[in-house]
Amino acid sequence: MVSIPLHLLDFTQVHFIGRTLLSRESVKWLCLAFEESRFNISKENKNGIGSFDYGIFQIYRHFCCKDYWSHSENICHEDCQDILSPNLLSAISCAKKIVSGAGGMKNWVAWRLHCAGRPLSYWMTGCFLG
Repeated sequence: MVSIPLHLLDFTQVHFIGRTLLSRESVKWLCLAFEESRFNISKENKNGIGSFDYGIFQIYRHFCCKDYWSHSENICHEDCQDILSPNLLSAISCAKKIVSGAGGMKNWVAWRLHCAGRPLSYWMTGCFLG
């Protein structure tokens, strides 16, 4: 069984007539977070081109956050260390900004390889909470 961080569930849940359930949109985020980090909110990964990816969504330093070591476009206006925060607010805010831009979820290689075009019903199994 996979353990999902509670703040990520809060982000992905839809409330409907006294029940909490995961929406079809929510399962996309769960798949992405699992495939990128196995839900490890503090994951830091040095990628093949010498840059780093941060947090549960493995947000790319070069474009998305500031690390004070190198130039970044910092489209999320976030400090990379804040992306690693246990409350996930910075990570979620940044991920939403990335998705709202060109490419959407396809900006993540893990999404393209493991989630896009695949049935995501697995992520709904057992997730209807009451």
